[in-house]
Amino acid sequence: MNRRTLLKTAVAVTPLLAFSVPAFADGHGRIGEFKGLSNHVTTGRAELVKSGKGGTVELLSDFTFDGAPDPKVALGKDGTYDPATLSGKLTSNTGASSYKLPAGIDPDDYNEVYIWCEKFNVPLGVAPLG
Repeated sequence: MNRRTLLKTAVAVTPLLAFSVPAFADGHGRIGEFKGLSNHVTTGRAELVKSGKGGTVELLSDFTFDGAPDPKVALGKDGTYDPATLSGKLTSNTGASSYKLPAGIDPDDYNEVYIWCEKFNVPLGVAPLG
């Protein structure tokens, strides 16, 4: 393969790769982009990773949150938060962090990651998963 053919192939394949990356990071899980709720600013991405019979929520390095009392990480489906999925208190308002799902929670049953204020029972941000 000569250099010209290699460049043509790279140009042809690159757009295809761009469409596959957001849904699966390194083939591990589903990724979503946060949007703020309840007048809060929540940005960045979350990844829901299934492992064995459980899973984890990974807030990625671009995650930012403007702060609130009692923020927790949880899951939901189709716009409805599920309190049984509370996975722990948000450990940092910026950057990457990981939260193990409670026993018995199947990540395949959910399509949203929430930052949830348990004290006031309101959503602070949601990331619909691809």
